[in-house]
Amino acid sequence: MGKLIVVEGPTASGKTGVAIKLAKYFKADIISADSRQFYKEIPIGTAAPTASEQSEVKHHFVANLSISEDYNVSKFENDVLNLLNTQLVDKPMVIMAGGSGLYIDAVCKGIDILPDIDEDVRNKVKKLFADEGLIALQNKLQYLDPDYYKQVDVNNPKRLIRAIEVCLQTNNTYSELRKNKPQSRNFEIIKIGLSVPREILVSHINTRVDQMIEMGWIEEAKSVFKYRKYNSLNTVGYKELFAYFDGNMTLNQAIEKIKTNTRRYAKRQMTWFRRDSEINWFANTNTNKMIEFIETKLDMP
Repeated sequence: MGKLIVVEGPTASGKTGVAIKLAKYFKADIISADSRQFYKEIPIGTAAPTASEQSEVKHHFVANLSISEDYNVSKFENDVLNLLNTQLVDKPMVIMAGGSGLYIDAVCKGIDILPDIDEDVRNKVKKLFADEGLIALQNKLQYLDPDYYKQVDVNNPKRLIRAIEVCLQTNNTYSELRKNKPQSRNFEIIKIGLSVPREILVSHINTRVDQMIEMGWIEEAKSVFKYRKYNSLNTVGYKELFAYFDGNMTLNQAIEKIKTNTRRYAKRQMTWFRRDSEINWFANTNTNKMIEFIETKLDMP
């Protein structure tokens, strides 16, 4: 049976570097499970693997889409499973690395079967967002499903709207309905979590944001500013820089806001990952221990 090694952890925890080391050691390809690294126009702001890093190991689902393309977690699940059906024939192992917990879960466990939404319910939630904005969605979801509210990216209106629709449609919580039995997979899954002390992670986040600005992130954001309505750009970093372009804050304020919101995003990621008892946690710098652990799980002489 083929093995899928999943490397997961919060943003700026070193997933790309660890995945490359593991992939080189085990002679495996890498699948990106970062829901923003798919988009070719925004490599700086999504901290996508560089051309040099991609030359070391074959990467899949990096810069494979345009920001204008409609893509979602269900399509990702199907695309990755199709890829694995061919990859795991020729190679005994594939590495998947990323911080998008929902996308990782889709590949490992499958998308939960959720109900169709009546048009009147959908229109009601759309009207709430149009009339009262993001804060109204956040408050509504927190009231309807406080458990899911603690896990979801509360700045992503698409995710909030979907959860609220399901709650209203079923008179049940979204988090309960998402507890369906995991779907079976024809490969074994080994999950590696990268653990980083909070103060070090905060330092990494702050340093990386500064480095991304130096690399030309502002120019990159300007190049996609006219496409700001696309969901692919509804993410930390671009929203703050767009606010700067609009004159709603200074550049320094935007940069500090990016750092703050990135730290909050990392905290939400860890909340998501900690609920998964299948993750085996390692210090993010201890790749050798990860390799030793993986080898104990392999059918190796």
